[in-house]
Amino acid sequence: MNENAELLNFVYQNSQMGVETIQQLMGIVSDEKFKKQLESQFKEYEEIHSTARKMLNENGYDEKGISAMEKIRTYLMLNIQTMTDKSSSHIAEMLIIGSNMGIINAVKNLKKYKGAEPKVKSLMESLLKFEENNVQRLKEFL
Repeated sequence: MNENAELLNFVYQNSQMGVETIQQLMGIVSDEKFKKQLESQFKEYEEIHSTARKMLNENGYDEKGISAMEKIRTYLMLNIQTMTDKSSSHIAEMLIIGSNMGIINAVKNLKKYKGAEPKVKSLMESLLKFEENNVQRLKEFL
């Protein structure tokens, strides 16, 4: 697999994790202002996810989503972590940790795949900026 496909698959998986995680959390959150923030993030993750899939398919690559085991693990972890604390502060903290992991991986992958096409790197950079903005916006709910 070439650099473009690998970087696009990272974007695809990262945004898929965002879509699925936020979708699950929106059913838990009761604070309306926080729920609006999550809905906004959900839409952006969906847009990035769709763009990554489209770019992969246009270049003849199949998207490699998150494995079933990873989905189950994430689902269970979210349920366990919100079982005793469903507060906006706790959920915002969990999302900030996730976004920070996404930021770290995005920076690493941008350095690793320097030879990727500009439009592919641009999508990765958009995801990176989005994750950085998420951290800033979520601090309000801590």
